[in-house]
Amino acid sequence: MKNPAAATILLVLLLLTTLGVSVQGYHPGAEDDGVYLSAIKKDLNPALYPHDSDFFMEQSQATVFDNLVAGSVRLTHLPLEPMLLAWQFASTFLLLWGCWRISRRCFAENNARWAAVTAVALLLTLPVSGAALYISDQYLHPRTLATGIVLAAVVAILDDQRILAALLLGGAFLVHPLMAAFAISYCVMLAGKPSPSSTASLAAMVLPLGWIFEPISEAWQQAAHTRDYYYLGRWHWYEWLGVGAPLLLLWWFRRIALAGEAKTLSRMASRLVLYGCLQFGVALVIMATPGLDRMRSFQPMRYLHLLYLLFVLFAGGLLGQRILRGHVVRWLLCFGPLAAGMFVAQRQTFPATEHVEWPGQTSRNPWLPAFRWAKRNTPVDAMFALDPDYMRRPGEEFHSFRALAERSVLADDVKDPAVATQVPHLAARWQREVAAQSGWSHFESADFERLKAQFGVNWVVLEPPEVAGLSCPYRSKTILVCRIE
Repeated sequence: MKNPAAATILLVLLLLTTLGVSVQGYHPGAEDDGVYLSAIKKDLNPALYPHDSDFFMEQSQATVFDNLVAGSVRLTHLPLEPMLLAWQFASTFLLLWGCWRISRRCFAENNARWAAVTAVALLLTLPVSGAALYISDQYLHPRTLATGIVLAAVVAILDDQRILAALLLGGAFLVHPLMAAFAISYCVMLAGKPSPSSTASLAAMVLPLGWIFEPISEAWQQAAHTRDYYYLGRWHWYEWLGVGAPLLLLWWFRRIALAGEAKTLSRMASRLVLYGCLQFGVALVIMATPGLDRMRSFQPMRYLHLLYLLFVLFAGGLLGQRILRGHVVRWLLCFGPLAAGMFVAQRQTFPATEHVEWPGQTSRNPWLPAFRWAKRNTPVDAMFALDPDYMRRPGEEFHSFRALAERSVLADDVKDPAVATQVPHLAARWQREVAAQSGWSHFESADFERLKAQFGVNWVVLEPPEVAGLSCPYRSKTILVCRIE
């Protein structure tokens, strides 16, 4: 590379990306990846999921993300699992690169710039209060890629490149519309005036997604009530603190920046406070008004994602500027325990699973080998049923059977209700299938025959003991995969 400084920056960013992924861990198929990974696999093999693809494909209409990943697999002819890890690494790198570019415009000192990016790298799995998400997930999620694009748009606004910013925001919208919508709000405030043409073009992209405007039902209400973060009355005191405290600290950051004549930092912090106050007002109206129930599923509190990310970036930069400076011991004393704490928190979240689930690795999580067996030894058109609460069972750790086994399955009561709130016409089906599995732990042969007659279920995943009348070709100490004859 001709520019040694650019080569050094690239190398440090690659190291910080590796550090960040190593601290947060990697768990493909967990949590929301049950939606996105299933959609990617369906794109690559349309024969998959003949019975239940509605539970992920309709929501995936709002993003080109699954098509991007599937397209990269077709283009490179590489296996999907290594490509997913490569995309996770690349998305994290793009996010940290955006943080570096912003830190260069906010801080004059290199120590402050790198402290800002290091703080973000170590706090990727910092929970965002009241939003049920992290700054970046432990699996490939379009939010991480969209956030990296959003940060590039913020840089373009700071550099007064409005057309480039509009194009980048449009790209982010195609990847993750919700995160892009919040970013547009902040960028408009940062720029000082809106761009009508870009706003209109982005709004037009929503029109084909008719399910966004579908009315709600009693089944939808039941699904919504499984999401505590939709309802202000269920919030804990620390979640309210997580909303207000960053705004107060950002205002303090603004005063520090003004005193040090750091105009860009002062501008970004002050506009971020304004953004936070206005978006919180909108969220309160939506979440406290019964007639606006349908809008709860648009998750208005997720405006905090961008606010938390920039807050951590600014806090890290100021820490590096005023305390850490060039003292190696101070850096180690600050970031060493922080990295260890975040690592331990992730190990406590996934204690039964490897911290990094490498492609092709045999997992010690007892559920995952059973899922893999089902993928390799059952027909593509098989229809499965599991305990609707299986993701919360000991040792399962929120891994999606649908995404990892690549087989159709009856709706669960953990992640599928979130999809039902996004796509209201699925709520009745979700309610019917979950109700049919009520009392799962006491099911006998006749109950499974009922599921077969009602929904076409011909395979089940169970925990011992074995149920009389079922043939179970896969057995371990904790999991059975059984055929309904």
